[in-house]
Amino acid sequence: MTEEFEAVQPLLAEYQEVETALADPEVHADQGRARTLGRRYAELGRIVTAYRAWRAAVEDAEAAVELAADEPAFAAEVEPLQRAAESAATHLHEVLVPRDPDDGRDVILQVKAGEGGEESALFAADLVRMYQRYAERQGWSAQVLDETASDLGGFKDVSVAIKSRATDPAEGVWAHLKYEGGVHRVQRVPVTESQGRIHTSAAGVLVFPEVDDPGEVEIEAGDLRIDVYRSSGPGGQSVNTTDSAVRITHLPTGIVVSMQNEKSQLQNREQAMRVLRARLLAAQQEAAEAEAAELRRSQVRTVDRSERIRTYNFPENRIADHRTGYKAYNLDQVLDGDLGPVIASAIELDEAERLAAAGD
Repeated sequence: MTEEFEAVQPLLAEYQEVETALADPEVHADQGRARTLGRRYAELGRIVTAYRAWRAAVEDAEAAVELAADEPAFAAEVEPLQRAAESAATHLHEVLVPRDPDDGRDVILQVKAGEGGEESALFAADLVRMYQRYAERQGWSAQVLDETASDLGGFKDVSVAIKSRATDPAEGVWAHLKYEGGVHRVQRVPVTESQGRIHTSAAGVLVFPEVDDPGEVEIEAGDLRIDVYRSSGPGGQSVNTTDSAVRITHLPTGIVVSMQNEKSQLQNREQAMRVLRARLLAAQQEAAEAEAAELRRSQVRTVDRSERIRTYNFPENRIADHRTGYKAYNLDQVLDGDLGPVIASAIELDEAERLAAAGD
């Protein structure tokens, strides 16, 4: 295992380089680059700390062996120190397993009503509130970028930007919410149901890592078609007397982003570009993964956004994740933001898969 840890040397050098760069005031003039470097510094810091702990443990164990050879009284210390060195080596091996480079990023989360009409739109609103309250518990901020409301107060479509001040990638928003993409199914008696029958409907969740630096994603002006129109509310009625709503179509990919929440056309355009960059980054990453067949695809975070990942059963107050096998009877608490254990089950499964892949 000692030979394997030779791979740490270039990481130690990179850690020093990033540390030097972060000490340069000019770097912080570019907030996007500073944030990217800060995430990398925190990620490398975990490896550096584990490596130094392992080296110290190995040196202690070796010293104990030498002392025991001259003085038998030290023999009793050898085995515990060797076990500590083995434990430190195991931990270093774990932190060296490459993690998702986007873990430290903020996210743009989109919830769309699916089959089920008004009931699906109401469930979409429940999901948005769940994520907003979870964000509050994590100390994150959540900003609604755009929404299309239904007649009964639900959401046909809503986009939310969720941000964190954490620099440790393990504490990042993407590190936690990337597992939420997919179809969320609800079983309950709809408010529109007069016979008290339980219906099943669904809403879709899309999660995109947000782009820190606009330069990360190249967008040619000629590749965009920008349309402006008047904002509309539930039922289609106009809620604005000016053409402030913006629809941007990225012609090469066909990705369409619409924004109408802000009263200013400029603000809506900026928000739409923000979402477009995130979607293009996600599309680029998925294409790269598809081309590199040797890259492991997490079974818990599937690229197939049509997969049913979770069921919310109101009559039984049950939440069930179909990927991890997690099940609990505290749905009311989960919808109030107590999403931690559900997400933890996804993180644990994903980490187990990464460790297993690293050992192959």
